[in-house]
Amino acid sequence: MSDPRALPSVVLVTGTGTGVGKTVVTAALAALVRGRGSTVSVVKPTQTGLAPGEPGDVDDVRRLAGEDLPVHELVRLRDPLSPEAAARREGVPLPPVAVHAKRIGEITAQADITLVEGAGGLLVRLDSRGGTLADLGTALRYKGVSCGVVLVASAGLGVLSTAALTAEALAARSLPLLGVVVGSWPDTPGLAETENLYDLPRVTGTPLWGRVPEGAGRMDAASFTAAAPSWFDIA
Repeated sequence: MSDPRALPSVVLVTGTGTGVGKTVVTAALAALVRGRGSTVSVVKPTQTGLAPGEPGDVDDVRRLAGEDLPVHELVRLRDPLSPEAAARREGVPLPPVAVHAKRIGEITAQADITLVEGAGGLLVRLDSRGGTLADLGTALRYKGVSCGVVLVASAGLGVLSTAALTAEALAARSLPLLGVVVGSWPDTPGLAETENLYDLPRVTGTPLWGRVPEGAGRMDAASFTAAAPSWFDIA
């Protein structure tokens, strides 16, 4: 897939956990695809842990990948919890995954590729019915929207089991896992980190797409967008 136009219309960005670098990887993918001539939109179905008016993940993506990047945050919740738990504490209903799928389908018509950043891992519940990012992918494919998944992995010890389980969950739903990206690659990797570069593709059955350097989220937009293509090997 050296040509980003060969990517599916929707790329779901999930992680092996929280804090693994999904937002920065989403921004880097947006910069990469835009740099190769395709239009991109970014969607965050549910943002938790922020009050109204505070900058969220989509704002970070736009700050890094370009202020003109179209971004969409569909739901915001105050508590730093899973969407289901945060909504329960606030006493507000969450839209069913099918509603998110409809909205994302509309957004998809406005760009070549739409990047959808999930909350935490693949099976974190996005609604009160138990719907997950994986169910969102299934709903989009049911609507005829091509869809694949990128897994953002932590670099160090303990990631392999979660990565393998994510790959199995996707395979069970016939959702393609496109590639794995290490979300925060340390300046001085240890033994576990270097071995994971070999083991992550082996346990997930998909290529290692790249490594985003630790601290990339603190770069200015010009430096970030210039450097992003060098972090990937999508071939």
